[in-house]
Amino acid sequence: MYTIISGTNRHGSNTLKVAKEYQRFLKKKGVEAKILSLEGLNLLTRDKDFEKIENEIIIPTDKFLFMVPEYNGSYPGILKMLFDTGKSHSIWWHKKALLTGVSTGKAGNVRGMEHFAGVLNYLKVTVYPNLLPVSVVDKLMDADGRFTDVNTINVINQQLDQFINWYN
Repeated sequence: MYTIISGTNRHGSNTLKVAKEYQRFLKKKGVEAKILSLEGLNLLTRDKDFEKIENEIIIPTDKFLFMVPEYNGSYPGILKMLFDTGKSHSIWWHKKALLTGVSTGKAGNVRGMEHFAGVLNYLKVTVYPNLLPVSVVDKLMDADGRFTDVNTINVINQQLDQFINWYN
């Protein structure tokens, strides 16, 4: 099972738009993927809603695609809370992850993806080595949240093709 995680709780974020584009690109490749948006979730407390996310999404997923926005040179604290609130780190062990950085700046959150990859490695998640920084994301998408830049579309499709076939 594939799950795309939009790594921010900000309403109307570019990160969720990118997650939806990844879902659309995967569907064209014959791969169904759920989206887990952190928008509106309370990740500060382990409650029945969080347990439902664990049981219905995190535990059954074997391949995650994390859309990681740049927050102050790293990644959002709410994304880390997804791991910290869990009952056990072992639910993440031996899963696979693809990382895409999302930024309106020039670096595409390269530093944040490196920080986040360290957390995933600690949790025994195997991180696909092609970390894709998507810079100036606000200039690469149209008003409907669709990528319009051909080069960006091509590198995303290449990243996805490689990830789909990685360790199959």
